[in-house]
Amino acid sequence: MQHAGVTVTANVSPDMADILGPDALGFVAEVERKFGARRRDLMAARAAYQKRLDGGELPLFLPETADIRNRDWTVRPAPSPLLKRAVEITGPVDRKMVINALNSGADCFMADFEDSSTPTWDNMVGGQINLRDAVAGTISFTNPANGKQYALNDDHAVLLVRPRGLHMEEKHVLVDGKPVSAGFFDFALFLWHNAKTQLANGVGPYFYLPKMEHHLEARLWEEVIAFAEDELDLERGTVRVTVLIETITAAFQMDEILYELRDHIVGLNCGRWDYIFNFIKRFARRADFVLPDRAQVGMDQHFLTSYSQLLVQTCHKRGAHAMGGMAAQIPIKNDEAANAAAVAKVRADKEREAKNGHDGTWVAHPGLIPVAREIFDAHMPGQNQLDTLRKDVQVTAEDLLKLPKGTITEAGVRGNINVGLMYLAAWLDGMGCVPIHNLMEDAATAEISRTQLWQWRTHGAALDDGRIINEALIDAFMGEEVAALKDVAFTGRNRLEDAAALFRCMVMDDELEEFLTRPAYELVLDYELADAA
Repeated sequence: MQHAGVTVTANVSPDMADILGPDALGFVAEVERKFGARRRDLMAARAAYQKRLDGGELPLFLPETADIRNRDWTVRPAPSPLLKRAVEITGPVDRKMVINALNSGADCFMADFEDSSTPTWDNMVGGQINLRDAVAGTISFTNPANGKQYALNDDHAVLLVRPRGLHMEEKHVLVDGKPVSAGFFDFALFLWHNAKTQLANGVGPYFYLPKMEHHLEARLWEEVIAFAEDELDLERGTVRVTVLIETITAAFQMDEILYELRDHIVGLNCGRWDYIFNFIKRFARRADFVLPDRAQVGMDQHFLTSYSQLLVQTCHKRGAHAMGGMAAQIPIKNDEAANAAAVAKVRADKEREAKNGHDGTWVAHPGLIPVAREIFDAHMPGQNQLDTLRKDVQVTAEDLLKLPKGTITEAGVRGNINVGLMYLAAWLDGMGCVPIHNLMEDAATAEISRTQLWQWRTHGAALDDGRIINEALIDAFMGEEVAALKDVAFTGRNRLEDAAALFRCMVMDDELEEFLTRPAYELVLDYELADAA
């Protein structure tokens, strides 16, 4: 399918035709033509900065933006539908999930085109169809296996949409021969089809922006949003965004990110699992930054506590919401003791967030909404905690960079291999949100797993029993884990063999790949071509 310089290389089924109409794709192309080169330049700037970090440089609070940090200013006040966000649920954009999440009783639902969705063509365009129908109030679903019917309640959660990050491309859509930015594609399509309907419904187009690493990336998004509003005759500030602080450099630039997006931003969110991944990745080549087992890197570690408290302080000083992080636990059926332990972990996590001054939090499962709501209701009698300014907090660069103490164990190495393989096998088969060992995992899990293994192998880190982590040790453990997983029932097609080959490559290569999802996406494209043949 081709029109006015836009080429769609994938099959456009009849139900996709409206979403991918010439006017909608023309709008996507306008955004890409105006901002695509800037995006590519910013991705090159990330790579250049990585080389500086490899050479021994450390992140810092930028001296050239001190004036922004020191001046008094605030962001545009949040619209009324986003004043109370005590409990938000997140999940992929498949039809049943969208209905269940909107009906879950959460204040908001973040529909995710990013880390909890594999970017297959059907998932991405199907997700746009599902969200359009949800916004229109016409969405329904019948489970073909049992005939169970799902429909949207009149009273439902406020919808927020997370497009893919600036590092990803949508390779099924070419603008003037080049793949379109995946984030621009997701954002522009949703806005084109839904903004006017949402405004008529008394809400607006609300987004979560992921993987930001620099305030100049925030500036790019600000210009994209302002351009889109002008093109669609929307008043300035109609589009509202929350930015995930899930990279170490963004933690040093929270004021600047808020300032760049001040006409559109309503808050920041502690994207803590990706933050841990990014921390490992950015310092992976540094022998003095080797982290212990993932299980030992919790929010009670000093560098993560500091990041969380600085986020609350910065947001509230600027009139923005400070959202807490994800509780990945899911209820455990048929094991009361294990379920009680899981709920206790969630309760402790949410207590800490509420007491720290966060305005709300994330859960991955509807069963945990009452737990999170009870805690935030107890600690947050109003709609939010914007008046909790946390002037007691004094966070320095050293606090944000303080290495967590701990050990590396055989169980930690095996756990990274096991979870990484299970998640990647599911992702390659089109499922980006996967229950593993009673946790709802997304791409951040596999990213932490493979970057930790790469770092440990590269620096010859020692296990707590003295054994050195090298290629032979990882291969031995990996062989055993793959053999054990061969008996695990995977839904759909079994991609374990391909997952193991790719995962090993990511762990053993001399160069550390920026994002596992990029080479994994190439495999997905290969599968789609094979299926179409």
